[in-house]
Amino acid sequence: MIIDLTDTTSSEIASALLKARRHAGSPAMGMVGTIVVVVDEASHHDAMKAANEAGREHPSRVLVAILRPGRGAPGLDAEVRVGEGIPGEAVLLRLHGELAKVPESVITPLLLPDSPVIVWWPGGGPRVPAEDPLGRLGRRRVTDAASTRRASIDFSARAEGYKPGDTDFAWTRLTPWRALMAAALDQYPTKVTGAEVAAAKGNPSADLMAAWLQSRLKVPVEQRNSRGPGVTAVRLFTPSGPIALTRPDGAVATFSVPGQPDRPVALKRRTTSELLSEELRRLDPDDVYAKTLACMVERDQMPAAEKKVDAAARKSTAASVSAAGKKVVAAQPEPAAKKTGAKKTVVKKAAAKKSAAKKTVARKSAAKKVAGSKRVAKR
Repeated sequence: MIIDLTDTTSSEIASALLKARRHAGSPAMGMVGTIVVVVDEASHHDAMKAANEAGREHPSRVLVAILRPGRGAPGLDAEVRVGEGIPGEAVLLRLHGELAKVPESVITPLLLPDSPVIVWWPGGGPRVPAEDPLGRLGRRRVTDAASTRRASIDFSARAEGYKPGDTDFAWTRLTPWRALMAAALDQYPTKVTGAEVAAAKGNPSADLMAAWLQSRLKVPVEQRNSRGPGVTAVRLFTPSGPIALTRPDGAVATFSVPGQPDRPVALKRRTTSELLSEELRRLDPDDVYAKTLACMVERDQMPAAEKKVDAAARKSTAASVSAAGKKVVAAQPEPAAKKTGAKKTVVKKAAAKKSAAKKTVARKSAAKKVAGSKRVAKR
């Protein structure tokens, strides 16, 4: 059911939601929270679609706010949707004029009571989400640095103004990468001497991945540009060889561990609705993200040389020791005792040959004498 409201108010929208639920035959709400989406006119369709798909796992009331500040008269237009394949409720709000500067006055009366509020900015979001008028309403504030060109500046500001509940889709995209690398070190505990992250140029997830590795492992982490898509490889350099997770095609990755055969791992790039669903599963503060943000700011201030992994850290110690051992064995001279023993053996063999030759000559001579004596006796 779709209800269009022009030049309306929050109370009329709430009444339209109640009417739509009763018409759909479900007077009880049965929703677990409210998702507030702050978006522009061009991308509101994709954002609402992603929020509704996430609602299949977490039925929610979705409030999509399109802010149109200007000199015109303040006004509010709404479109209420219930049913029609929507697991919860969806309201599209267009705020005009001065009303767009105070969107919390429209959104607050429409929030579900006694339930969490998640505020999502698909287009990047404010530099300090917790200070935004709508951000103050949310228990979880979700931004997406990949949607803006000033990701490094935004992350610096968000690190300074971080509040529990802040997160970013650039961080959410790293969840399977971080899980696999942590599992690798759990299964094959070893010393890590350095790390490397390869990704498309300007990818904010790569910056966060490098900061996370540095904050957890306390080793230099080098970043390299690749053709993408997204993050394409993460390598941990160890004395036994590199632990690597490479994904050149954005779908299937190869997991490599020293001394083990390579294994394929499903690691496809997730959709926006899947990322939003993950954020809805946990609403507690993400302390690891906060520490990673702080480390990312530290890395921005570090000299470039300190973010490089030297050749000694990249090289496998086991391989270098083995190669060095072979060179030593090949270049090492034979001991004097061995040489003396070899000479004695050669002398003994030569003497034995001479003795055998003398015995052979003596036998032939004795045989000739016997044959001569027999001839004399016959005569």
